Amino acid sequence: MRKFKRRVKNLTDYQSRLKLLRGEAPRLVVRHSNCYIYAQFVEYGRKGDIVLAQANSKELLGIDFPSASTSNTTAAYLTGLLAGLRAKEKGVERAVLDAGLSVVTRGSRTLAALGGAVDVGIDIPHDPSSLPRDRIEDKPYSERIMEVA
Repeated sequence: MRKFKRRVKNLTDYQSRLKLLRGEAPRLVVRHSNCYIYAQFVEYGRKGDIVLAQANSKELLGIDFPSASTSNTTAAYLTGLLAGLRAKEKGVERAVLDAGLSVVTRGSRTLAALGGAVDVGIDIPHDPSSLPRDRIEDKPYSERIMEVA
């Protein structure tokens, strides 16, 4: 039997994806590159996934966030906060974290984005001690996020 192309290229773990889809809750998909953080609330659809709400750390430049730091922990938190606000407007009350193939460690950017979504009030199962609360300095920007959302 031939393996799926995305599995051979190490892009998708189909076993973990199937476990996430069985929960029938929207997924908070967090991805990061060298420059930006991406957060999306995605729901399964038979013809393809449906994006309910999304945010990109590039949008933080609109609130005078330093352009050199759009991929750090604070940017991840604010991106998760922005995506969470938009998802709340669409009626999303609970979700599960989809980190993809990235390894999630304590205090990572992925968990910082999760912390932003949780702070909005979306119920996402997590361990509160794993969130990087000590490294997130969001005070001056959190108020301005409300304007962008």
